[in-house]
Amino acid sequence: MRTNKVLLIYTGGTIGMGRNIRTGALEPLDFKNLLLALPEFKQIETAVDVHPFKDPIDSSNVNPEDWKRMVKIIAHQYEEYDGFVILHGTDTMAYTASALSFMLQNLTKPVILTGSQLPMGQLRTDGKENLITSLELASTYGEDGHPMVPEVTIYFNGHLLRGNRATKCSAEEFNAFQTFNYPHVCDAGVDFVFHGHHIFRPDYSRPMQPHFEMDRHVLVFSIFPGIQEETVNHILSYPHLRGIVMRTFGSGNAPQHPWLLKALGDATKRGVVIVNVSQCEHGSVEMARYDTGLALLNVGVISGHDSTVEAAVTKLMHLLALYDDPKIIREHMSKSLCGEITV
Repeated sequence: MRTNKVLLIYTGGTIGMGRNIRTGALEPLDFKNLLLALPEFKQIETAVDVHPFKDPIDSSNVNPEDWKRMVKIIAHQYEEYDGFVILHGTDTMAYTASALSFMLQNLTKPVILTGSQLPMGQLRTDGKENLITSLELASTYGEDGHPMVPEVTIYFNGHLLRGNRATKCSAEEFNAFQTFNYPHVCDAGVDFVFHGHHIFRPDYSRPMQPHFEMDRHVLVFSIFPGIQEETVNHILSYPHLRGIVMRTFGSGNAPQHPWLLKALGDATKRGVVIVNVSQCEHGSVEMARYDTGLALLNVGVISGHDSTVEAAVTKLMHLLALYDDPKIIREHMSKSLCGEITV
């Protein structure tokens, strides 16, 4: 049933910042001041309720406990709203969007993250358009009674992007996010242009199932020319380590140093799940293409396909919290759970 209401969750970020006259630094504003800077807010057709975090957080400090808070807010009030908009800092927005896509299993309503590069109160802010359009998109339903985009997305600068495909690509431009391996799900110009065949479709006969826990015993490291044996051995010797996202060259290649392959093989044998993602923004890991990638496959490293680092990390955290068996986790890492990879 439609409620004609959207819940706006304010977590913090540049969009809610003001400039300290004395120091010149950006500081969080009271949320009421944020809305005073947006008189257009009153013209939005759908009703909007606001749930501000008591203490706004800089997105650089966001962690799985904050994701848990967001999931609890959405799950607790899921039936009361047509959609949800989360105001969030840009630095870790792609991580949060990816995490929520896995934590909100079988999501059937829009959850849109947005923010801005300039604070709402500044003359040239991009925050107003990002917020207003996100609220409109969150309340847009089709003739079949289903939302146009029932998944976790990021809206920025006229583009609605699948959340678990997005990466922050600029600290300067208003076009701050991109999905290099996936098309936009909607483009907002004079009209909304929805790209229906790129939108994830849930099973509306099943309820949304929230998950609250994430296992933090993961790390990300990049392969680079000159990487040292002592460094890798030190990383892999951490006794509580359960998962690694390894950023490799090109289509999933790494140096064929015997010590490196042995270290990775020993780690996989003791249950560490190692996921291979490319350092390239565009393209997919295909470890069977070259001998250097095939060698990784042979020691138990699994392909992350065309996953972003953000999606691979949060997916691994999610699966490690659900399962103890590394074999099951590897199987699920190789599947698309909610459109995060192309297989």
